[in-house]
Amino acid sequence: MIANPYRNASFFDFFLQFATRLWLFVTGQIPLNELASDEIQIIVLMGVSASAALIGSFLVLRKMTMLANSLSHTILLGIVLAFVFTPYNLLEDGQQQINIQIMLLAALFIGFLTAFLTEFLHKVAKLQEDASTGLVFTSLFALGIILATLLTRNSHIGTEVIMGNVDALHLDDCKLVLIILGLNVASVLLFFKEFKITTFDSGLARSLGISPTWFNYLLMAQVSITTLAAFRAVGVLMLLAFITGPVLTARMLTHHLNRLILLSIGIGCLASLVGVALSRHLLSTYDLALSTGGLVVCIITLFFWITLAITHFKKSVPLKA
Repeated sequence: MIANPYRNASFFDFFLQFATRLWLFVTGQIPLNELASDEIQIIVLMGVSASAALIGSFLVLRKMTMLANSLSHTILLGIVLAFVFTPYNLLEDGQQQINIQIMLLAALFIGFLTAFLTEFLHKVAKLQEDASTGLVFTSLFALGIILATLLTRNSHIGTEVIMGNVDALHLDDCKLVLIILGLNVASVLLFFKEFKITTFDSGLARSLGISPTWFNYLLMAQVSITTLAAFRAVGVLMLLAFITGPVLTARMLTHHLNRLILLSIGIGCLASLVGVALSRHLLSTYDLALSTGGLVVCIITLFFWITLAITHFKKSVPLKA
């Protein structure tokens, strides 16, 4: 990878430099293998934001965000198991890269296990739904932390999965994120009508022979693979903000599903771009090395509060004849 062209860039200089290099890349003057680390961070964070906002739009409307939060945490167990029990390759800088197919299967298995155990405790053991979610979530997440501590002492996998580390991202991470984004987009486009009906009228869906339960599990599978795409960049702790924040912000601006999805994706991607620029500015100007993922979450939250204040002000202003 070449020397970082954003090394001493301030906030606004970052955007000018990024626009210049984006044009050079589009016109073929910058090859793929010469992308700077900041550009890789932007690609990964935007891809994660787009995937999270896409599935988050349906999760928020279905009131399933807490189950999604549970899944995003318990996937830690699957990631650790895949890391420990499958062979891996060493990248040029010494980072470990494991078989992504194995990790994907492990994430899906733990995701379905989480959903099954939650449903079992709720339907069979007669626990409240939130209580069963909390019990399964904390138990599997705690087991994942214990295994990460015991079995990954000589690597950074435990820290990266929980907190994320954008500085460790590679082009392979871009490929993974874009593949999973493509899978999420394909699933939503293919089953958009079914997702829409099961979200807004489950009774009508059943009368039409469409199973709301099946599409709930499909959403859970999408949460699982999205978590897999996100853990290196933002960790499992902050993913919920990417899933809910942009959607809740967009929901104050529109009541149409199509616009909600597009606005959510746009808000998440904008927050990712601003977060990387702000992180570089703070490092260059003040020598402050802050979590880029954490900054993106703070910006998403700031967007929410600004939108809330604006929409509330508009409603409070009396209309004049």
